Amino acid sequence: MESGKKAAESIRRYLNGVDLKAGREEDWSYEKPSTEGVVKKARLSITKLPPAAREGNFQEVAQGFQEATALTEAERCLECGICSECYQCVKVCLAKAIDHTMTGRDLTLEVGAVVACPGFEIFDARLKEEYGYGRYPNVLTSLEFERVLSASGPFGGHVQRPSDGREPRKVAWIQCVGSRDASLHREYCSYVCCMYATKQAIIAREHVAAVEPTIFFIDIRAQGKGFDRYYERAKNEHGVRYIRSLISRVAQDPRTQDLQISYIDEDDQFQTETFDLVILSVGLQPHAASRELADILGIETDRFGFCEYPPLDTVGTSRPGIFTGGVFQNPKDIPETVTQASGAAAAAGAILSEARGTRIREQTFPEERPVQGEEPRIGVFICHCGINIAGIVDVEAVSAYARTLPGVVYTDHLLFTCSTDSQVTMLNLIRDQGLNRVVVASCSPRTHEGLFRNTLRQAGLNKYLFEMANIRDQCSWVHQADPGRATEKAKDLVRMAVARARLLDPLYEIPFEVDQRALVLGGGLSGLTAALNLAEQGFETFLIERSGELGGMARRIYRTIEGVDVQDYLQRLISQVKSHPRVRLFTETELLETTGHVGRFTSVFSSRGEKGSVDHGVLLVATGGSEYKPGEYAYGRHPGILTQLELEDVLYRDPQKIREVRQVVMIQCVGSREEDHPYCSRVCCSTAVANALKIKAINPRTEVIVLYRDIRTYARKELYYKQAREAGVRFIRFDPEKKPEVEIADGRPGVTVFDQNLKAGLRLQPDFIALSAAIRPAEGSKPLAQLLKLPLDADGFFLEAHIKLRPLDFANAGMFLCGLGHGPKSIEESLAQAKGAAARAATILSQKLIYVGGPVAVVNEDLCVACLTCVRVCPFNVPRINERHFAQVDPAACQGCGNCASACPQGAIQVGHFQDDQYVALVEAC
Repeated sequence: MESGKKAAESIRRYLNGVDLKAGREEDWSYEKPSTEGVVKKARLSITKLPPAAREGNFQEVAQGFQEATALTEAERCLECGICSECYQCVKVCLAKAIDHTMTGRDLTLEVGAVVACPGFEIFDARLKEEYGYGRYPNVLTSLEFERVLSASGPFGGHVQRPSDGREPRKVAWIQCVGSRDASLHREYCSYVCCMYATKQAIIAREHVAAVEPTIFFIDIRAQGKGFDRYYERAKNEHGVRYIRSLISRVAQDPRTQDLQISYIDEDDQFQTETFDLVILSVGLQPHAASRELADILGIETDRFGFCEYPPLDTVGTSRPGIFTGGVFQNPKDIPETVTQASGAAAAAGAILSEARGTRIREQTFPEERPVQGEEPRIGVFICHCGINIAGIVDVEAVSAYARTLPGVVYTDHLLFTCSTDSQVTMLNLIRDQGLNRVVVASCSPRTHEGLFRNTLRQAGLNKYLFEMANIRDQCSWVHQADPGRATEKAKDLVRMAVARARLLDPLYEIPFEVDQRALVLGGGLSGLTAALNLAEQGFETFLIERSGELGGMARRIYRTIEGVDVQDYLQRLISQVKSHPRVRLFTETELLETTGHVGRFTSVFSSRGEKGSVDHGVLLVATGGSEYKPGEYAYGRHPGILTQLELEDVLYRDPQKIREVRQVVMIQCVGSREEDHPYCSRVCCSTAVANALKIKAINPRTEVIVLYRDIRTYARKELYYKQAREAGVRFIRFDPEKKPEVEIADGRPGVTVFDQNLKAGLRLQPDFIALSAAIRPAEGSKPLAQLLKLPLDADGFFLEAHIKLRPLDFANAGMFLCGLGHGPKSIEESLAQAKGAAARAATILSQKLIYVGGPVAVVNEDLCVACLTCVRVCPFNVPRINERHFAQVDPAACQGCGNCASACPQGAIQVGHFQDDQYVALVEAC
């Protein structure tokens, strides 16, 4: 009872005086009268809290109880139906975001384009009753388990069972819940489930080393860039067990609430295992409200609710001028969603080019107040972040401590420092208190530093007189079990930030004019699309192609799996590019050199033996890929052994050859998912299915057999896989350790394969063998990467700046990428990425001026001895030795990485805002 009283007191403090009644040590209840006099009751069981809380960490108890209270209030409010104006939601909301005086209003907007991104929702797992979701407390959806893993989640990042709070040992993931399921009329694949299950399994083991993760799957669909490597690491390095089996039901032991799963293993043995937790990998579906939105916009959707789109235009809709992106168009992951969103912006930008800039209202700032010579007057603002920080860190104590630090003249603690009201408060305090430095202790600088710097500009201070301490990610999130030490660490971080802030100096940026022209390298589908879109947006574009023909690999593709005529589309695209007045086309042209920086490049090239040069503001790399020419499976030794592209050529140019064919065998993953090339080529399964369906259309009696490891017909391509099975195409799975063997006897090819399902060897005598050959980087990718100082990944494809946040950008400012040069992808995906890269380029080209400088490297010529160290270590090739024999750094080209400053033996280079004395002060303040 004593611990119950302590908990009640702690919770009362956090819940602002709610009357708490301590019961047994395991749980507490609270009663709170509403405005109508009705007593609300709720109960929180301590067994549902993290172990640290059960051991007496009542701040965590309070935080968990507060979340439970808010949830109870939200559920009660939603059940009310028609709002009774009890105002309890206003009282509970920490952000003060609810205003009962607001009323609905209609807005009329005149726009030239619409981009519909209504998002998605997850499948309701209760519809799969056999898995027990909603009935068994230890069966969770993948999204719920994502919250369990989160430091800000209900258990503070502790992996535990909801039923009893015990750390689980055996955890199972069941794939394809609400996907690939004809019984639910959801035959499509949700694309992301295999990889998020793999990610969760790895993270669960990082949280609790004793966790034994098992993933039950049909096919592992790791078709994204780098995904297969991640999947292999999960198996080989992180102990994730993968079992190929479709689970029919989950049963709960009523005594222990453990969960039993029965399945047939890959040796055809019946197995029953008991698990502590079962995670359902639920699929994605269009948001329920998206159908209503589609009706309002007058655009078509399919039977699943996904947006229909014109042939090969995944960012378009059935109505011109309305574009789309995200899962509303098709299930997809974050990189593809970000790419497609940029592509939709590019499509909209093309039809709005004449109106660009006509409605811009330039933000004005007051004249900057000079602070040179002034003693530091530092203001420190500590953020509660609701309960995100204040639930663990004693922000009042941190604020009081900051007031004692040298140079600090004002401190305050605010509920949400990033809110509009708080920004206004900070702005007024900077002026009223005469502050000349500002420190904010809150969350991550990556997300909020720009916001606070903008507030300084509005207050008349140089934006670089700002420092940020991350007391959320580095304190409250990682030290939830020890609030006392988290508070002390927050004080340390604030002290360090203040010490550095005292030495901050104003920095200034220099404007220069942007050359509003683009250079696109590569005349395949991606390069043609990017060049055409940029031209349609109003920018003059130079397009360079090494060969004498346009179209790249698309010249060898006749139809997509959806049946779109690729050659017709390609010829129309080429005609549009050639006839566009803003596109200057150079074929049989080789890039020799590119110098300059973002907004102002000069490229030298050789075109049919003659040198030329162009000036441009951005550069797009769309150099394409190539088909792997197999050295295995007897390729090249018999005319009946072809690659899929070669087979496609026969199907469309000489279909008569197929009419009398008795059997065709296709072998997947040729040159892909191998030790030397451990990536998936993404399109091979879809190509095999498309060619198999074409063969069946020509001659239904032809037996088509596909030998595969995993079928990766992701998203709506799954429907064609289903169609192929219904058409009689046979799919036989083989183990990578027992690959098919091809031999030629008596002038005929033969295939021997061990069928993993039948557990027997098969001998096939096909007329044709089609090898699904990998996509490789284009031959010129490596020399081009060296020429432009661009990074390549482990497979030789160009490496993006960030796979999720900047999937279309290079690390080099002003350079962008798209198409097969980035990695294997379908035609539709290449076209969307090309438009996305054009949109990213347009963010630079649409500006007349760009500001450079600020946090960049500066050379002290008095110390420089021209030793060339900086020239050698700079990854962006920026420093050079000038005519005075000193190192010189172009502020427009410098990325501020600091490599040169850290390597300079004379200490002659400093990076603005990251100077040595500033960091020495920060370290000494530890």
